[in-house]
Amino acid sequence: MTAAGTHRAILAVWRVEQPRLIISLARLLRDVPLAEDLTQEALIVALERWPETGIPERPGAWLMTTAKRRALDHLRRRRMLDHKHEMIVREMEEDEQIMPDLDTPLDDDIGDEMLRLIFTACHPLISREARVALALRMICGLTTEEIARAFLVSDATIAQRIVRAKKTLSESGLTYETPHGDELSQRLASVLEVVYLIFNEGYTAARGENWLRQQLCNEALRLGRVLISVAPMEPEAHALLALMEFNGSRSAARTDADGNPILLLEQNRARWDRLQIQRGLMSLKRVQQLGGAGGAYALQAAIIACHAKANTAAETDWRRIADLYAELADLIPSPVVELNRAVAVGMADGPEAALAIIERLQDEPALKDYHLLPSVRGDLLYKLGRYEEARLAFEAAAALAENQRERDLLLRRAAEAAGAEKG
Repeated sequence: MTAAGTHRAILAVWRVEQPRLIISLARLLRDVPLAEDLTQEALIVALERWPETGIPERPGAWLMTTAKRRALDHLRRRRMLDHKHEMIVREMEEDEQIMPDLDTPLDDDIGDEMLRLIFTACHPLISREARVALALRMICGLTTEEIARAFLVSDATIAQRIVRAKKTLSESGLTYETPHGDELSQRLASVLEVVYLIFNEGYTAARGENWLRQQLCNEALRLGRVLISVAPMEPEAHALLALMEFNGSRSAARTDADGNPILLLEQNRARWDRLQIQRGLMSLKRVQQLGGAGGAYALQAAIIACHAKANTAAETDWRRIADLYAELADLIPSPVVELNRAVAVGMADGPEAALAIIERLQDEPALKDYHLLPSVRGDLLYKLGRYEEARLAFEAAAALAENQRERDLLLRRAAEAAGAEKG
């Protein structure tokens, strides 16, 4: 394997193992930021050694052993003599030579160690934006660039938020903990947002060669299912699960055999997972029973349910979808919601009506580098027969897209527009 190939393989292993390493170390050290620092040190060691020695048979265990040894060195250097740290050092010394079983389920009030760590990172002392960014970066393994894409802000802004959040977490003395009662309720909205953004990154990857990162989708769905057992009376928890179930049901139909994207209207609906759709409908029904049909996740789930219920693309109730997006826009004003509403309006009322919405979004600062704005604009222009303008819009979108599959799709659409103009 080439040096570049080994480097890519190491980073692929790291994406999988990082959250589990932080979880295990945080449980031992009772210090989340320190656990994250030590896992980063383990990665640096791997990047130095594995190109020469090869990737170990059990890379996760190797990384955990390395991180634990770094933790022991850290504790010994600081000469922490109080009872708590003596116990931690003793436990780690006894376990130092044992390869950890990272898949063993742990007894926890929340029922899931990953979720417990997300709740810890989402402490009210940390600002909402910073706590979500911290959880996504430190716990869920998303890069700073991927998080910045989700928030439509610069990479530097996200990096600053993460640094501030880690500092607050360290200086406040907050520990790896399970919140209860009101404390749990105070953090729930941020936890839901973290899970939602994990799913979104898996559903349409911001960067790289793959459009779909199924492992992230599966992890978010698992966390969502745990959350409804943690907060069974919270309608938005059920709504988020419904939203992810509906979207997840389309996974098998969203790419072709080569991994290229297949857009919604072109998908083979026979490949949609009907069982998953039924689970989504059951969760949405529970939302209605709890009186939460007007919540943000509930409205989004209702939108995707319109697609899930339609046997063909032609049967989709686009008027209902446009109306739901209008409700969502009133609840949480957002240029991204308006962009999505424009798509629905275009299907319900025609491309001219949608293009009027798009033109109003052209000067939105948050959408300046958002590739889907020129992409949607190009699609509308193409439908209107304005092929040269469509080509330019698709090319502009391709220049902004950072996922290779998405960029290739946009360039193909630009070529189609060019061909139509000549024809």
